[in-house]
Amino acid sequence: MSVTRERRERERAQRHQLIITAARELAEAEGWEAVTTRRLAERVEYSQPVLYSHFSGKDAIVRAVAIDGFGELAAHLRRARSAAPEPRQALHAVCRAYLEFATERPALYQAMFVMPTDVKFAHAETPPPLRAAFDEFVGCFRPDDARRELFAEVVWSALHGMATLSAGGRIPPDGQEERLDFLITRFSDAPG
Repeated sequence: MSVTRERRERERAQRHQLIITAARELAEAEGWEAVTTRRLAERVEYSQPVLYSHFSGKDAIVRAVAIDGFGELAAHLRRARSAAPEPRQALHAVCRAYLEFATERPALYQAMFVMPTDVKFAHAETPPPLRAAFDEFVGCFRPDDARRELFAEVVWSALHGMATLSAGGRIPPDGQEERLDFLITRFSDAPG
């Protein structure tokens, strides 16, 4: 590969990431309804045709933001799980880290879990960052337990419910620790 071609590919990857970052920042500041291709083109100082050379539209941008978010979530959960010495503590740490992530990055969380995208969950086409995040939950259960992926799905689902209901003001935030303890107790005491 020529040096010029490598440089062009590197610059294209940088522009691609710049657009993703700008979309995230704009969504966090003003909400996803403010994220339009026109506003993004202005923000990154590229023409709309350049933006469309990277993404077919807003849905593709949201998808890219979501996949980036899953990579961040996986790293966040990995740090939490690695810091806990035993499975029950690991599960608690991962669950707490998940809820913190959802609270601290609401627009990113929306892109990952609420907004419509074509990101496939539990599928052969599941993006590796999403699978890596899920695997952090799976890693909290005994390796010899054939139901560990099922447990991970149910825990993740419950946490998503807590995060979504809490963000919408539908459950009080002061009960979160009790709900988390209840969930962890039920799964860490489950027969293997």
